[in-house]
Amino acid sequence: MLLDQSPPRIPKVYLAAPLFTQHERRWNRELARRLEQQVACSVVLPQDFKVGDCKNHPKHFGEIFRLCIEGVRDCDAVVAVLDGADADSGTCFEAGYAYALGKPIVGVRTDYRAQHERGTNLMLARGCHAFVRRPAFDEDLDGLVGEVARKLKRLLPR
Repeated sequence: MLLDQSPPRIPKVYLAAPLFTQHERRWNRELARRLEQQVACSVVLPQDFKVGDCKNHPKHFGEIFRLCIEGVRDCDAVVAVLDGADADSGTCFEAGYAYALGKPIVGVRTDYRAQHERGTNLMLARGCHAFVRRPAFDEDLDGLVGEVARKLKRLLPR
């Protein structure tokens, strides 16, 4: 009997989050880096998708959309950052698509403003398989990442 000698597969996590300001992009990158360390996974950052020689040219929007769809489809789980007075529309779409595909979703909300449930829209809150809510007054990024990592580990395939 031959034993499988292939290395274990590293889970892939898609980070759905607003990515329009320098602050958002840097925070996303730091969250991704820390999750990769704590969960032993690979994090897909859509903000890094590049077509041709640029990241955000209107002539490439169709290709960027396709890359995002493939990223969600090919991942093992999604982390969706649901901050803002109203969660980012692209993030909401990615979370909804992941839900429709049966992908586990960890919702993250650090915004202290409350809406319906878990501080966000009830459709988003109920669509997440796990949720981390740490209002912005708690600036402990290590604690936030640790909590997200614990929830991801429970949801990822073993």
